[in-house]
Amino acid sequence: MTVMTAPAAAVAAHVPAAAPAVAATAGPVWQPVCALDDIWPDTGVCALLGGRQIAIFRLADDSLYAIDNHDPNSGANVLWRGIVGDLGGEPVVASPIYKQHYRLRDGGCIENPDTPLATWAVELRGGTVWVEA
Repeated sequence: MTVMTAPAAAVAAHVPAAAPAVAATAGPVWQPVCALDDIWPDTGVCALLGGRQIAIFRLADDSLYAIDNHDPNSGANVLWRGIVGDLGGEPVVASPIYKQHYRLRDGGCIENPDTPLATWAVELRGGTVWVEA
């Protein structure tokens, strides 16, 4: 598993050394990503889970969301670096490339509804962020 974060020094501390190995399965499995404190409020991190880049966001109220990291409008894996905010009370991330807004709840693109992103179940367990992927 690979995790990218804004503070590069924190990358090595994301997954405890005793984290269990993830067995290959036919469906999604819950996987630890990082400590909640490793994600600054209103920012994201990226994790490589099951061969797929997933962007995980922490909002100011500590709610968590996980969407595909791949921006279909630019073709780049950059959404974890986007600007987190809200539009009309809906939590969104703005792509750092062309600034399309993706809803964190369902992955829909506000400016281009034909380019939705996959979303992933995410939860906090004992201070660690887990994603089902």
